[in-house]
Amino acid sequence: MIDYYRGFFERHQWLENGLSWTVVLPLNEEITVDDLLRRLNGGRDPEQRVMDHPGEEAMDEGRPVLLVSEGEGTWGFLELAYGFGLSDRVLTELSRESRVWMVTWHFNGGYTILYAADGKIRARMRDFVFTEHRIEEGDPSILTDFRAMLDALGPEDYRGKRSAAFAFIEAATGMDLDGELPVVENAPVVILDNPDA
Repeated sequence: MIDYYRGFFERHQWLENGLSWTVVLPLNEEITVDDLLRRLNGGRDPEQRVMDHPGEEAMDEGRPVLLVSEGEGTWGFLELAYGFGLSDRVLTELSRESRVWMVTWHFNGGYTILYAADGKIRARMRDFVFTEHRIEEGDPSILTDFRAMLDALGPEDYRGKRSAAFAFIEAATGMDLDGELPVVENAPVVILDNPDA
């Protein structure tokens, strides 16, 4: 799986400057994507529209622009302009009756992966691409497999480490990131109200 995402980042190198990928696995079948979108947007319905070229137009918004992806019992939310990661408040709200994984980074770094469930952030690793500077919080057993992936890569294999984060989330959720999603045209997008979401 790491090789798949290496190829993904080779094709979409601009995403190595900033993106956020959040996967939500609702544990209650009654939770809809609209429920999740309201949680993402602080309890309000977010703006929804079609963008001709979301990857380019999202940069003009100055707010998180999400492409929504549906898997088998899972939902993925890709923010591809600035790497706006979700706040702890939003993540804990999303994780009520759900399991949530997020990986995010932006042009200043901020390489973070986390897992939340039952309304709490259970594990987080910051600066995961820098072996000597990793900061871990929460239950270390949750990220054991991710740590093993990182440790198998060279210290300066930053693309490999970014790819490992996506491979780890896919292994945990069964949700992959479609290689064509970042360049989709005429696509429905969700625009969140709060840039500090």
